[in-house]
Amino acid sequence: MDNNLTPEKPYVIGLDMGGTNSVFGIVDSRGTIKSQTVISTKAYPDVNDYVHAAVEALQPALDAVGGIEKVRGMGIGAPNGNYYTGNIENAANLLWKGIVPIAELFSKALGIPCHVTNDANAAAMGEMTYGVARGMKNFIMITLGTGVGSGIVCDGKVVYGSDGFAGELGHVIVDHTPEARTCGCGRKGCLETYCSATGVARTAREVMAKSTVESKLRSLAPEKITSYDVFCAAEEGDEVAKEIFERTGYILGAACADFAAFNSPEAFVFFGGLTKAGHWIMDPIRRGYEENVLFLYRGKAKLLVSALNGSEAAVLGASALGWE
Repeated sequence: MDNNLTPEKPYVIGLDMGGTNSVFGIVDSRGTIKSQTVISTKAYPDVNDYVHAAVEALQPALDAVGGIEKVRGMGIGAPNGNYYTGNIENAANLLWKGIVPIAELFSKALGIPCHVTNDANAAAMGEMTYGVARGMKNFIMITLGTGVGSGIVCDGKVVYGSDGFAGELGHVIVDHTPEARTCGCGRKGCLETYCSATGVARTAREVMAKSTVESKLRSLAPEKITSYDVFCAAEEGDEVAKEIFERTGYILGAACADFAAFNSPEAFVFFGGLTKAGHWIMDPIRRGYEENVLFLYRGKAKLLVSALNGSEAAVLGASALGWE
């Protein structure tokens, strides 16, 4: 972060854009969110109306910090956000189809520079700017939610590749057998089908169907089992639940052992709802990593859990782009 201009422009705007809601935060250089506002993303079928509503909603927050002239830039974390083009490109869970020049629209409306990236890369930026990866030049961010996302940082820069979409580690295939799970991307055996919160629930349903071992999870309708249910059962000593986390974490750790070859990272940083399972998920991740990593990288990378507040992390991550 270049602090030369921060005395005159000490704030940036971060936007975490979801399919349902958009959360805006005005953030200072220490990562403190000075104010937040929310609008409905899905309430505006026309993206121009959305931008207009967002600028209106931001006005009181901007007034509270001295106006837009105190803001250096804006960062947006969005589905299929492309850092190179500033566009949202063919996002499945947004109303606006095709190519949406979101950075240009906000830049014109607010009169400040604006950058966009996808949510996992935004998380990596946030971790590097405000979180446990502060000061690191090479690390890999793994986000564990409904899917598995990732942001790869090499030599202090997020890897975007030739087209802006590099670093989809959740869609690396980890199971090449005929029984591999079908992924929402259309392929089979992707990491996220096993190691996301959804994947944990899927494993639980498979175990329930294939075995008769006693488990607290049997009291739940199979289609309603969530990763949180598996966590609660593990906390109560349920051996099946513990085995589900063991299997999930080991697969993820072994995959990270392969990922280490990309950039010999100082750390892997894990973020998202599944990390709340604590040692149940992190211990097998470490085992899977240590037992499979190439000797060149053994003992070098830390396996860390993000320290950013979950409800604020997405906004902070997006805001980190605003300092560029």
